[in-house]
Amino acid sequence: MVDSGSGHCKKNPPFPEINMLTRLDWEERERKNLSSYAVKSADSRGRVYPEEEHPYRSVFQRDRDRIIHSGAFRRLEYKTQVFVYHEGDYYRTRLTHTMEVFQISGCIARALGLNEDLCEAIAFAHDIGHTPFGHAGERVLNELMKGEGGFEHNRQGLRVVDKLENRYPEFPGLNLSWEIREGIIKHTTYYDKPFFPDEFEPEKMPTLEAQVVNVADEIAYNSHDLDDGLTANLIDGQGLEQVELWKKIYEDVAGKNRHLDEERRKCQVVKNIINKQVTDVLESTTAKIEELKIRSSEEARAIACPVVSFSPDMERKNQVLKDFLFKNMYSHYRVVRMSDKAERFIKELFDVYLNRPSQLPPATQEKIKAEKPRRAICDYIAGMTDRFVLEEYKKLFDPYEKV
Repeated sequence: MVDSGSGHCKKNPPFPEINMLTRLDWEERERKNLSSYAVKSADSRGRVYPEEEHPYRSVFQRDRDRIIHSGAFRRLEYKTQVFVYHEGDYYRTRLTHTMEVFQISGCIARALGLNEDLCEAIAFAHDIGHTPFGHAGERVLNELMKGEGGFEHNRQGLRVVDKLENRYPEFPGLNLSWEIREGIIKHTTYYDKPFFPDEFEPEKMPTLEAQVVNVADEIAYNSHDLDDGLTANLIDGQGLEQVELWKKIYEDVAGKNRHLDEERRKCQVVKNIINKQVTDVLESTTAKIEELKIRSSEEARAIACPVVSFSPDMERKNQVLKDFLFKNMYSHYRVVRMSDKAERFIKELFDVYLNRPSQLPPATQEKIKAEKPRRAICDYIAGMTDRFVLEEYKKLFDPYEKV
């Protein structure tokens, strides 16, 4: 190569060295860089069905990818958080909620030196067993399955990844690692009080990574339900003056940004609420880890209460916010009307399928022959999206709708 200015030959720069990371490299990075109390992928308890691990992805990275590519994950796009999908494209769905939990849990995990890949996988899977129409769908399916094991979305999530997502020739389900499956079944929040099978050591807490997802879920739904409720005019700023967490942050934002319109002011308040809660979790959890002298993941699991948690003061403030949302938003007549409609839709579909299983798709009819009819129908309905339920209802009950 000739330099036109000097006439001298100029050597090409050396080709950069390729540094391709293998699974063993990722495992070594975890050993070096993560905290002693983080779960290391090399120490996973493994899968139900043994299989050769991937050469370039860790166990948890592979699990995360399997969840993202599953049909159950994609269907979260059209499953209700609070507002049904046709009520507007601004409101959160189960999928956007899941993405917010993923973001918040990743932030907490990185700051605490926990296994971010494990957190991501549990976050992506934590709502994968949810029904259409949110908790209304879960309530009615639990009633319909009374005497036959009931219905609870964490157990259903485990059933989805263990059995219902059939994508591989060698085994049923996704064959996820034990740590992800434990994070799904032990997902515990204000609204989730699941039963833990013996396989998952019910006397122990889940991993710190799973505890991070539990807290991130609460932060996400409190903040985005607040945002959605204000946008939908189900709640208003004046009513929120009784909520200490909102009032103090709103005053700070308004004082520093007098030129902002109300919409941007609301966004700034919600953003600051999330930031304040995440900061509180990090400071409270770090203090607990130091106080309890936790040095390993198993030591953390042996503690009788969650290590990853809010401070008592933030817990109190959050409870006031949750009580406000329950009274003014979740109990709002518009939300109650939609929930009641949803329960009727699902119950009537269930009864039709149970009385005339021949109206079900052939694959579900085969499942009815192989296991209890009510459970097979429950699986089929739980896997539906809001949109599919509404379309199916029209096909079965509207005489003018083509079937």
